[in-house]
Amino acid sequence: MQSLSDKRILLGITGGIAAYKSAELTRRLRDHGAEVRVVMTPAATEFIAPLTLQALSGNPVHTDLLDHEAEAAMGHIELARWADAVVVAPATANFIARLSNGLADDLLSTLCLATAAPLLIAPAMNRQMWQNPATQENIARLQARGVTLLGPASGAQACGEMGPGRLLEPEELAQAIISAGRTNQLAGVSVLVSAGPTREFIDPVRYLSNRSSGRMGYAVARAAEEAGAAVTLVSGPVSLAAPARVKVVEVVSAGQMHDEVLAAAPATDIFVSSAAVADYRTGNAAGQKMKKKDADLLLRLEKTPDILAEVAALDRPPFTVGFAAETENLHDNAKKKLKSKNLDMIAANRVGNGLGFDREENALEVFWTGGSESLATAPKEKLARQLVEIIIARYREKSLEQQHRTRVKDVQD
Repeated sequence: MQSLSDKRILLGITGGIAAYKSAELTRRLRDHGAEVRVVMTPAATEFIAPLTLQALSGNPVHTDLLDHEAEAAMGHIELARWADAVVVAPATANFIARLSNGLADDLLSTLCLATAAPLLIAPAMNRQMWQNPATQENIARLQARGVTLLGPASGAQACGEMGPGRLLEPEELAQAIISAGRTNQLAGVSVLVSAGPTREFIDPVRYLSNRSSGRMGYAVARAAEEAGAAVTLVSGPVSLAAPARVKVVEVVSAGQMHDEVLAAAPATDIFVSSAAVADYRTGNAAGQKMKKKDADLLLRLEKTPDILAEVAALDRPPFTVGFAAETENLHDNAKKKLKSKNLDMIAANRVGNGLGFDREENALEVFWTGGSESLATAPKEKLARQLVEIIIARYREKSLEQQHRTRVKDVQD
């Protein structure tokens, strides 16, 4: 099970004997589905060769802060922005001390200051060094800033002593990284997501469809599950692996998607409609393959059900989030859709001319009544997590408003 599917992990390695475990950790992280890039301090390269980590990660290893070729494009900033999480394993006493004091005198410490991603450190050092008050003060300072501590374990050490300070084993670290990426923000909440295109058949071999890959919807489903929700994903035809711990319902046509979504929506707390549902279908699909003729062919098209509008119009609708793919007038068209369909929120993106479809990255403009937020271009997986954070905030706010109105009504009655 790939619990880190599509996660981008920046693995920092510092100069301790436990650096040899980082090779196995790199392999384990990739086995769990993560993309891994490695940054090594100069001291770390004395314990394990960068070539080993390059072979295991499948990416070049970064060691120099002043790599002039990379720095021409602000390489250290790009790495900091690339990461979904920064993990330093092993983290020596020296590195922990420098990090706690905000030093940025090598590539890894600079990245730790420059990233907005979660920072996790896995200490590894002699037991006396670990128990030293200075180290404990540094650890406490980092934890107060939100840095996550992984370990250390206790046991036999390379120096021959016994006690706390051992680096966690690679699979223990991998599991701890997986756990650190999960939250309970949506615990007890049911989320329904629609994703991908639909196919409206003209005859048994031809159909009307669109360029949607489903990647954004799948990323939203995965992000909601990571936040603790019970997620159902209604998916049109895509070439994507099902997200872990997500119930996937496969459909083909807009009619099938309509039936599945409307069946699940009444028992759903949040509905995210990211599917690119066909607006029209053929009135009468041919039962046999249509043969090419000399005359032009005219197709009669009829409208498909408006799934999003029907969900929003339920007597007790879920918190409803729509998507708008626009080639022009992005803001105006998205706001019109938000209002006309009575949505709680809408996420709009530009498509066409190399934007939106068939790309790993995207950008979103998110609107709700009385507010908006821009999400800059980023990998769709990261974008989905940012969108889910906004949904959580707005969903909670609406829930509190509803609770307040209920209390007021009870008092008035």
